[in-house]
Amino acid sequence: MPSLKKNIAFNITYQILILFLPLVTSSYLGRIIGAEGIGIYSYYYSIALYFTYFTVLGLNKYGNRCIASAKNEKKCLSKVFCSIYSIQVICFGVSFTVYILCSLFVFADTYIPLVFGLFVLSSLFDINWFFFGMEMFDKTVIRNTIIKLSTTALIFCFVKSRDDIYVYVFIMSIGYLLSQIALWPYVRKYIDYQKVKITDLKPHWKGNLYLFLPVIAVSIYRILDKIMLGLFSTKTDVGLFENAEKIINVPIVVVAALGTVMLPHVTNLLSLKREKEARQYMDLSIFIVTAFSVCSMFMIWGTSSIVSVLLWGKEFAPSGVIMNLLGITLIFLSIGDVARSQYLIPYKYDKVYIKSAFIGAAINIIVNILLIPRYGYIGASIGTIMAEASVCIYQLFKIRKHLPILKYLKNLAICGSVGMCMFSTMSICGDSNSILHLVIRVFIGMFVYASLIFIFFHKTIKLVFHQIKK
Repeated sequence: MPSLKKNIAFNITYQILILFLPLVTSSYLGRIIGAEGIGIYSYYYSIALYFTYFTVLGLNKYGNRCIASAKNEKKCLSKVFCSIYSIQVICFGVSFTVYILCSLFVFADTYIPLVFGLFVLSSLFDINWFFFGMEMFDKTVIRNTIIKLSTTALIFCFVKSRDDIYVYVFIMSIGYLLSQIALWPYVRKYIDYQKVKITDLKPHWKGNLYLFLPVIAVSIYRILDKIMLGLFSTKTDVGLFENAEKIINVPIVVVAALGTVMLPHVTNLLSLKREKEARQYMDLSIFIVTAFSVCSMFMIWGTSSIVSVLLWGKEFAPSGVIMNLLGITLIFLSIGDVARSQYLIPYKYDKVYIKSAFIGAAINIIVNILLIPRYGYIGASIGTIMAEASVCIYQLFKIRKHLPILKYLKNLAICGSVGMCMFSTMSICGDSNSILHLVIRVFIGMFVYASLIFIFFHKTIKLVFHQIKK
């Protein structure tokens, strides 16, 4: 079995990288193409992203789980891969055709959506689910890192004015396409290509579509916010919201990276009848993400007003307010992600996962319709908070008899108290929009939080490090 700590390190490192690079470029782009330019990019990217979802469907969860269960036998693995990928090809044909027609006859701007067609095309070659299921995260990390660094360099070289937004869209789209194609030469080593019959596809349609439902539902309160902002408010509001999300996504992807690695690992443990070990991993994961998400939330509250101006300029000062609001979602997102990736999906509680996603989607749509026309990005932020909270609470409520929920809530309360101490200490440092002041605030906050967390949870922390070492 591949090294778990190696996979976690690879995936977290890569996820941080693909968020750190956009932060670097967003600081540059915020001053070159402005809030409106970033808003236009984000608006059409969000639309194109929906069409990639209709190609990949629920494969990031379903394909991951199927590959993880079949990887010990090459013949079975080959059949599963070829059958699932055939479904992906069929879905791409329909999705891409509809997207091109919409680009030509529906969207207000024709050129930008057509260039984003390269991004939609990349979904045809997206087989990350295969390598995730095989627990071979280094394959995706190394090659995608090279491409991400290359696209970043190209942005600094060729995007020089507000009119270069089309160049920016092309660079990003071609980067997505190349990053997916780069993985294909390595597939042959692990599978033998087989002819697929229609009967081979049938067993996978239901499971794939079933796990696609929450993907669409979750996308409503993760992506549709920006589309609704573009429709009911302004593209500038979309740009402010987009940049605020870039900061919020940094801690989110660290948690998501843990979930991506643990899902196939826990699934494999269950297939080997090692349920006790799987539960132990979940308990430790809940503690880690709770402590991490609470720290991240208070850190954002203590630095948002400085970060927004330093990174993007005074035009983006309102992004600091959005960051403060979206920071609240970190706790719900983190705990909910562990519940999904290490319990609901491995144990095949798909109905609970799907219902929770649709509850969140319904709440988000209602709140957005009521608040965005009047309050713009503030309304969108409130809608996201309420959606994420409802999803997490529903999931924990449904599995409360199987897990020590009260223990998790007690740890959350302690971490919250420690976070308040950290925030209060950071506030004493004063307020100045300088890099030195920001560094001092972060350092002091981290020192206070880490020290107090170790005092309250030293036994649990030692157990975490023992598991990593083992």
